[in-house]
Amino acid sequence: MSSNSLFSDVLASLFFHLREVSNLKRKSSAPSCYRPYFVYEQTMFPTILLDPDAARKLLDTIIESPNGRRSVSRLARTCRAMCEPALDVLWRELDSLLPLISLFPNNLMKRTRRPGLGLAKAPNAEDWDRVLAYGERVRRIAYIESSPSVSPSVFAIIAENRPVPHILPHLQTLIWRADTAAGLERSMLFLNPELQSLILEVGTKIPQLGVYLVNACSHTQLTAFSFTSPTSLPDTFTDLVRSQNTLEKLALVAPGALSSQVGQWAASLPALHTLELDLTGRSVIAVEGFFDDIVPSGASTPSDASSDSGVFSGDEIDFTEIKKSSLRLTGDLHSGGVFTDLRSLQLTGEVANIAVFLKHITSELTNLELVIEDPPDMADWQDLSALICERFSRTLLSLRVSATGASRFSELVRSTSRGAADQPSRHLPLQCLSSLPALVRLEIDLPESTVFHNEDLQCIAETCPNIETLRLCPMARFPGPSGPSLTLEGISSLTQNCKRLQNLALVLDARAGSAETLNSLEVSSRSLLRLHVGHSIINDPLHSTILLSHLAPHLELLKWFHEKNRPGYVEANAQGWQKVSDWLPHLQGMRLMERGKALGREARRTEMKDQIVDATITKTYANKFAHVRPKTGEQGIQSTPSLVDRMTEVKPDLLSVFVDATPGCVEAEVDATPKCTHQSVGVEPMMTDAEVDATPPAETKSMETSFDETAHLFQKYGDLHAIPSAFPTVLTGLLALACRIFLTYPFSIPKHMLDKSLSMLHAPKTNGNEPSDEKYELQLSPSHSTVSTTTYDIPVCQ
Repeated sequence: MSSNSLFSDVLASLFFHLREVSNLKRKSSAPSCYRPYFVYEQTMFPTILLDPDAARKLLDTIIESPNGRRSVSRLARTCRAMCEPALDVLWRELDSLLPLISLFPNNLMKRTRRPGLGLAKAPNAEDWDRVLAYGERVRRIAYIESSPSVSPSVFAIIAENRPVPHILPHLQTLIWRADTAAGLERSMLFLNPELQSLILEVGTKIPQLGVYLVNACSHTQLTAFSFTSPTSLPDTFTDLVRSQNTLEKLALVAPGALSSQVGQWAASLPALHTLELDLTGRSVIAVEGFFDDIVPSGASTPSDASSDSGVFSGDEIDFTEIKKSSLRLTGDLHSGGVFTDLRSLQLTGEVANIAVFLKHITSELTNLELVIEDPPDMADWQDLSALICERFSRTLLSLRVSATGASRFSELVRSTSRGAADQPSRHLPLQCLSSLPALVRLEIDLPESTVFHNEDLQCIAETCPNIETLRLCPMARFPGPSGPSLTLEGISSLTQNCKRLQNLALVLDARAGSAETLNSLEVSSRSLLRLHVGHSIINDPLHSTILLSHLAPHLELLKWFHEKNRPGYVEANAQGWQKVSDWLPHLQGMRLMERGKALGREARRTEMKDQIVDATITKTYANKFAHVRPKTGEQGIQSTPSLVDRMTEVKPDLLSVFVDATPGCVEAEVDATPKCTHQSVGVEPMMTDAEVDATPPAETKSMETSFDETAHLFQKYGDLHAIPSAFPTVLTGLLALACRIFLTYPFSIPKHMLDKSLSMLHAPKTNGNEPSDEKYELQLSPSHSTVSTTTYDIPVCQ
């Protein structure tokens, strides 16, 4: 049974149990607080869910499978028992900020179906509940500034309105790819004290990089730091990051990473066990300069090496560095051991530079990853292989060789050109590997050096007897007439000598096996479980299935490239391997059954021997008396329990407490007598005596008094400026103001208004010629010639 079918069965069984649990929850009449126990007892709930570690490993396996996130999401909605662990696995690693932004309410979004466009308005305190609840589950998050999935305006809203200092309080790994200074500054929102790994990829030169590194180092204490940039490191890089003395992993892929200051700082890190450096485009002297400040020179210059004559010593040229470089090139410069605690090393660059770097490493490396320029120089490759086997044969567990990005781009250009079929693949020899007894994983993935021979497999089988995973360019294509040199029968050396081999990935020619191989049981492997053949060639599926069932009778997984849109796809090969996959389980079952019966017959076979036995009967008689009397003994055990009388006096302590509840009274007197203030103002009117001659003239006509003269008269009497100075000035002003308001202003009415009012007073009555009795009559009767006397009442202010 293959691993895929086994996994499917386990998952189906898990969903079946969960469905039964949900059904019993609906049918159970037990109280809600006891229903989980009732369910577990009734359905025999899988014990894997009772162990948190086992449940987490199961969910990790599910999420890494095809459509794994969808399966875990459905599993989280199945029941409450699986909800929390499933959500922890789903939200543990995020490749974007988009899932977090989508947790805000829809009424805040600019567009509901596209949350990455940002928020239309600032969120309230209750709008952050879901974001903060799910943010506590996030352990790893990545951000790419060039991706249009998330609008930059979201970061400003988060920074201004976040209710807590860190919306991802338990974040451990932050991957940030920025192209601008503003994009790099946005990562400060996620630099919490629990952050352990910071991976920065900067696209262009950022002048504020030094300020950012200072702020980042002041907020965090990292265990892993990676910096990748096409531009040079700041001149004060080591001073900026010197506070990060707890680093365990360090990766610097940028110009300036091979300076002596960086080498001295990296060597001084006490817990460093993983180092990644880029040696691309560097000279051998530059690679040696990385160890200048941490490795003693080891070379003593002769006493006469200096040409100083004592005359022009100030103008003397220093040849120390030149001599040191020449000693490095000749190999006479002895260096001490550095990076003694280093266990994992990744180097990128030319093979020659990698070999020079590894000469200075004396630590016990367990993992070595080389990213080389393909194709490598054969002499340098042989030197590097010999150096690896010489220095790290006892400790090296994993060796991975891959190609740089420039090499892969060149191979992509060649493969898309018209002459791609004429491009020959190169052979990468493995016979130069001498001894790697501890190696358990060997991976080689190169775009051009993809040709291997059966002799290379034989060398690996002898050099690496404990290998468990072997991958030899499984993505390689052979479009030309010359196919792969490896054969299916060639892996028999691996199945015979490598008893721990479990995973094998290579491209081969599946030819029929020889009779010698098919008759040998020693080439049959009990450990090989997974085989990846890629674009391998197959002509006879039946014979290939027979040979494969003989070499790997316990094989569980067989993979090949069957996508029609994949470059290098050959339909005939894909159909042939499909037939092998269909027939292989039946042939494996038949072989295991035959071998089991053969072993059973060998176990039941009895060994026959010829042996002579003397059958002469010899009789001997003897009279013996035996007195048998059993010995008896009496033994008694007295068991008396010890009784102890204990009395416990329980008497509650009583305490009498009196509380005086008499309210406190306070008498207060308030004097509410109003205050009266008497104020008097003495006003003495000024009296003026004036004589008025009211005798009318002798003419028989009415006398008219000029308004102007009358007004002048009142103004004369109303003028108070002549008041003696004995009165106070304020009182004088008030009296003058009152006279103007009540005397002067009323008499300043226009003259025609006064005339009109006077004419109305002198009008005759309508009921006959009866004379008027008005006091102010001024007209004369035409029948009398006497002069009428008129009295005027002139108001005087008293």
